[in-house]
Amino acid sequence: MQLAILGTGSSGNCAVVTTDSTTSLVDVGLSARQTVKGLDLLGLKLDDLDGILLTHEHQDHIRGLEGLSRFGALPLFCTGPTQEYLLRNLHFRTPPAWNLIQTGSIIEYRDLQIENFPVTHDAVDPVGYVLTSAEARLGILTDLGTITESIRDRLRGSTALFVEANYDPQLLEADTKRPWTTKQRIASHYGHLSNDQAAELVGEIAHPGLKTVVLGHLSEDCNSPELAVNRMRGALEATDAQDVQLICAKRCQPKLKIEV
Repeated sequence: MQLAILGTGSSGNCAVVTTDSTTSLVDVGLSARQTVKGLDLLGLKLDDLDGILLTHEHQDHIRGLEGLSRFGALPLFCTGPTQEYLLRNLHFRTPPAWNLIQTGSIIEYRDLQIENFPVTHDAVDPVGYVLTSAEARLGILTDLGTITESIRDRLRGSTALFVEANYDPQLLEADTKRPWTTKQRIASHYGHLSNDQAAELVGEIAHPGLKTVVLGHLSEDCNSPELAVNRMRGALEATDAQDVQLICAKRCQPKLKIEV
């Protein structure tokens, strides 16, 4: 299994997961043009996509859907409430090929097992994913405000994790660009994970089989790659996970072909 990050953060979220038999996008928060360009960097075309897995309906996760729909029926995987929101608010040039999933369900798709789980975020029905092939188990966890025991259980045994480390609490508190209400939303149970929360989660579920941790959705103003990586590295050093590849994905610079 390979993971590629085409974009992550408030400017747009989009990841590509490939196995021997499937190619999937997780979210399409980049423009249609940026998404096609990113796929081209990987030697892929839209026709190669077997599925587009949506975590939730916020603009930085669905921005490219309308534009991409002019090329044909998009193979969308999402929950019922997310589908209802998209049908009410987007104009699809070509109707998608809907694949509705129940929150908390597991489905088999070719050589990929797709498991979703509910997360706390201010969206209609947000989910995270665990994607499992014969060789790897990838947990994807972005846009959530708190970690539940259910989330920990779903992510245990992962060989790779793509997890948000959105903000440093001190930098968020000192930020002068954001009003108090925005800061409260970010740090709430329905907002985003801090560096500390992400590190605590990974430290709790780390095991000898964990090989890769990718940090994403870093705030441009209230975080830095150095802070996020150092905090996560400290948490990993206290576990029995050895030789973990730790990667910090940048907002607008694709990170290609991460082995998971």
